[in-house]
Amino acid sequence: MPRRVTRTTLRSMTHLPPPAEELRLLDAELRQLDARRSQLLTRRAWLVAALQQTRQQSRPWASAQPPITASPRPETAAPSVQNVLLVLGGVLLTLAAAVFTLVSWGQMGIAGRALVLGAVTLATLAAPVALLKRGLRSTAESVAGLGLALTVLDAYALHAAALSGTDGTGYTAAASAVLAATWSAYGLLPVTSALRLPLPSALAAAQFPLLLSALAADASPYTITAALLVTAGLDAVAVARLAAGAVRITAVVGAYGMGGWGVLGAGWLSLTAGGPGDASRAGALLLLAAAIALGAAWRGPGVGHALGLAITAGLLVVAALGGVARSGLPSEWVVPAHLAVGVALLAAVRAGRLPDTIRTGFAWASGSVQALAVLWTLPVVAVVLLGPAGWLGRVWRDAPSDARTAVLVEAPWPPDAEVAPVVLVGVAAVLALAVRAQVWRPRARLGALGLLWATALILPAVLEIPYPAGLLVLGVMTAAALYACRVTASAAQVTALVLALVTAAGLTLVSLASQSATLVVLSGLTVLFAAASWRAGVAPFTAPAALVYAAALASASGAAADWPAARTALLVLLVPAAAALLAPRLGASRATVPVEAVGAALGLFAVALAVTDPPMLALVLALCGVIAAGTALRAERHAVGYAATTLFVLAAWVRLAAWDVGTPEAYTLPVTVPALLVGALRRRRDPQASSWTAYGPGLAATLVPSLVAAWADPHWTRPLLLGVAALLVTLLGARHHLGAPLVLGGSALALVTLHELAPYVVQVTGALPRWAPPALAGLLLLALGATYEQRIRDVRRVREVLGKLN
Repeated sequence: MPRRVTRTTLRSMTHLPPPAEELRLLDAELRQLDARRSQLLTRRAWLVAALQQTRQQSRPWASAQPPITASPRPETAAPSVQNVLLVLGGVLLTLAAAVFTLVSWGQMGIAGRALVLGAVTLATLAAPVALLKRGLRSTAESVAGLGLALTVLDAYALHAAALSGTDGTGYTAAASAVLAATWSAYGLLPVTSALRLPLPSALAAAQFPLLLSALAADASPYTITAALLVTAGLDAVAVARLAAGAVRITAVVGAYGMGGWGVLGAGWLSLTAGGPGDASRAGALLLLAAAIALGAAWRGPGVGHALGLAITAGLLVVAALGGVARSGLPSEWVVPAHLAVGVALLAAVRAGRLPDTIRTGFAWASGSVQALAVLWTLPVVAVVLLGPAGWLGRVWRDAPSDARTAVLVEAPWPPDAEVAPVVLVGVAAVLALAVRAQVWRPRARLGALGLLWATALILPAVLEIPYPAGLLVLGVMTAAALYACRVTASAAQVTALVLALVTAAGLTLVSLASQSATLVVLSGLTVLFAAASWRAGVAPFTAPAALVYAAALASASGAAADWPAARTALLVLLVPAAAALLAPRLGASRATVPVEAVGAALGLFAVALAVTDPPMLALVLALCGVIAAGTALRAERHAVGYAATTLFVLAAWVRLAAWDVGTPEAYTLPVTVPALLVGALRRRRDPQASSWTAYGPGLAATLVPSLVAAWADPHWTRPLLLGVAALLVTLLGARHHLGAPLVLGGSALALVTLHELAPYVVQVTGALPRWAPPALAGLLLLALGATYEQRIRDVRRVREVLGKLN
């Protein structure tokens, strides 16, 4: 269809006004809508006001009525308020009764007193019956509590009025018994059995009759303690027979409280017993307490309480029998006697008639006694292990006569230590023979091994055997422990290794008393640990130990030969050298890193020995550098090359300092030359490496110190040589397009030139003007720049050339 025909047809079909006309029409329509909306809003506001006025006229009371608000939430529940009121009322009435009894009692006659007491008490005790019938249980409980309090006041009033001549303690004992019986009868009546207060109160009052009766009779401490224990036993019987509730809780508290005081009293009597008779009576009291605890554990419903009571019963048996034995034995055999009783408890564990809980409790009690016995031997073991450390301050002074003198350098010998081996062997035997559970048996055997080791450790000092024999015993123990490291079990192997290391350390300390002993012991330990290193499992520990003992042997050998410490360092260096030779043979073994670490540490030790002699220190540093360089030849240890370079540089510096050389270039050139060689090798392997990384440190190490020295040097030789060197470095940087030599050399050359052209600098020579060397250098640089100008044609090539300056 032609384009003209299409436009004509669309005009005849649809009328579209121009945009300006259409916009005008839309604006007019919007103005009409706004006006209509304003009219509607005004009409709405008038209607709302009219409706509000009509409502107020029809209900004139609405404006005076306050707004309805939500009622506040009560903060206290009704039962809580009730209980507080009842308790407060009971307390107030009790206080009023007490005041009446104490103040107004004497103003009335006997008949009036009896009438008032009887009427008030009977009325108060009878009131809960009526209250319970009406369902007022809480009120009944409060009134019953008031009645119980009144009975106490009645007992006091009776003693004050009619029985004032009787003994107060005895009367209190009788009154507490009567009150306990009365309250129990009152609580068990059918009409008052619903009350919860009388029976616990009766049980609480029943705690005092026996104790107070014993005190009133001026009984002995044994009788008083027996009264406490009998009361606790009666409480235990009540606990076993009563059901759960307040009464049973009261009985439990009474049993633990009175029983605890009774056990403390019996234990004190056992400790302070003056003879076998007193010890036997105290032991009988402890056995009574044990029987009460055992009976409570047998019938106790709770497993936790039963286990604790069984453990307590076992410990009380040990304390009782051990206390009796203590009164007839020497002081050193007291602990073995208690240990024997504790071990005898295991026979009860084997008895099949006892419940499992009691058997477990006896086992724990026996274990506790054995643990306490082992703790008693720890001071002896500590003195034997740590006492020889005192020889570090008095090496090779005088050889001791026996093994005990060898360990008692500064620490005193513990008392009663002669029986410590007996205790350790006894506990070890129990662990090895009595423990049969599959889970605990391996651990028990390890524990027995440790106790036997402790026995062998302290036995030479206990028996005071000769000093060489004591050293031999420790050496045999170390060899045996290292031989035991051959076992495959990891726990046993670790235990044997720890024992070997500890024994070897103690043997080394003890040997410091004698020069010959030190050399022999260190030689033997070096051989033993080196031989044990063939086992891969313990090599990470034994191989470093062998190196340490070898270094100690080298140091001791130098000291025995009267060598100075700096000269002895050469002997010590043999050990790091051996470690460096041994490490490649170990390969990927776990012992490689420990061997290398100990070798490095011993190298530092050798350096520390030689630090007082500069020439020898330089030699030691150089030898350490040789060892490090040999280590760096290994593919996985190339990084050690940096340490080797550092050691060589330090050796050169120390040697120059020993020669009193003050020229800085003598110290910097040994650093610069290796650094530049390393940089050249790196650039050869990696052409993309930056010249600042490859050559920058080496050049700066010499140029910067020399430049500082040249500025402070009044002579002409150093500036001239430094200027020539800086010029050569600059030319090499320009020739090979290297940024670091070009910048560093050019900067040094410019600063030297500035120094030479300064007015306060000495003339270079009398014949050559001072401007001649700088002028020649400038001409050379201009000639070089001219050649570059011929080669560079445009800006793009200039940028490429500058980009090549690394």
